[in-house]
Amino acid sequence: MSRHPRGKATPTQSGKLDADPTVISLGTSRLYQTLARRLLVELGSGNYRVGDRLPTERELCLEHGVSRPTVREAMIALEVQGFLEVRVGSGAYVLRIPGAEDKPGFDVTAFELTEARMLFEGEAAALAVSHIEEETLAELDRLVIEIGDENQDPDASEAADRRFHLLIASATCNMAVSRGVEELWRLRATSPECVLLHKKARGANVRPVAEEHREIVLALREGDPSKARAAMRRHLTAVLDYLLFATEQQAIEEVRRSTEKARARFTRLAAT
Repeated sequence: MSRHPRGKATPTQSGKLDADPTVISLGTSRLYQTLARRLLVELGSGNYRVGDRLPTERELCLEHGVSRPTVREAMIALEVQGFLEVRVGSGAYVLRIPGAEDKPGFDVTAFELTEARMLFEGEAAALAVSHIEEETLAELDRLVIEIGDENQDPDASEAADRRFHLLIASATCNMAVSRGVEELWRLRATSPECVLLHKKARGANVRPVAEEHREIVLALREGDPSKARAAMRRHLTAVLDYLLFATEQQAIEEVRRSTEKARARFTRLAAT
């Protein structure tokens, strides 16, 4: 999945947000942050009241010339701060009108975090190949089974998934790598944006895939750093896709339930 460059986002004559390729700075805003600021201004412009529905995700994409992930990240940033409420299968609604002193705040997003995990944990898996022991591989096998068991319980945590990834980081025998991966998982549990989107994903029944973890263990057992790196990156690329489509899956499930209820109602009417 492609990502937006860290260029300065500026409105074009058409109102779209474009990244200025001549400006590359860690201090400049990413596109979703610029979009969130623009949406906050629109919310406070007097054109919206509490309870009003915002344009659809597709309409916002077309209006501002950005991708769907950008719109979602902007919506999540405003949702965690209490300005919007995103309702499954319905859209985003105004929860609070911002005042003059309100400014959007930003933390690490789930998309950013998963990208970082792809970089760090992919290399951690490659490095672990040279140091991992059979006992550790056996424990990873047990954790794969535990991940599958946790997936059967809708109320279960993803503790086995966390232990799986941290065990691979520990197997690198590099304290800096291990602590770096631990910090990424800490951010996953503490960044409001990450917590919200992962909650939405769990609500859409998106869970860690045991088979993807099993492929990582097989690659580690083969002793091939390239295969281990590729297996980890495939898994985390899939995580990125799961997060991106979590809201669609929720909406599809909502439509399915509504359709089934309507079909049952019409069937009862036809029988009378």
